[in-house]
Amino acid sequence: MSVIVVATSRPKPEKRAEVIAALEAAIVRVHAEDDGCELYALNETSDRLVMIEKWRDQAALDAHSRGAALAELQGGLNGRLTEPTEVVVLTPHPAGTARQGAV
Repeated sequence: MSVIVVATSRPKPEKRAEVIAALEAAIVRVHAEDDGCELYALNETSDRLVMIEKWRDQAALDAHSRGAALAELQGGLNGRLTEPTEVVVLTPHPAGTARQGAV
């Protein structure tokens, strides 16, 4: 079963561009890997950056969690956030239509 991750980072205002650059570099690396990533997408508001991720299964997420792309990203975020990244791991609960009822 798929696993959904929502990771919210709040950059220091003066470090926002650096945080975005670190996230964009991670996106390129993760998209290039054949590791069970079905979605790895950056979204934003004025004060936070939100990664929406979808992994084939828990094993794929676990591999990502141990991988070089995430380790490099964590280094790129170090000292640039107002607080630690909030990571929420979700189990899908599809409802409604297949196209609209699940990420």
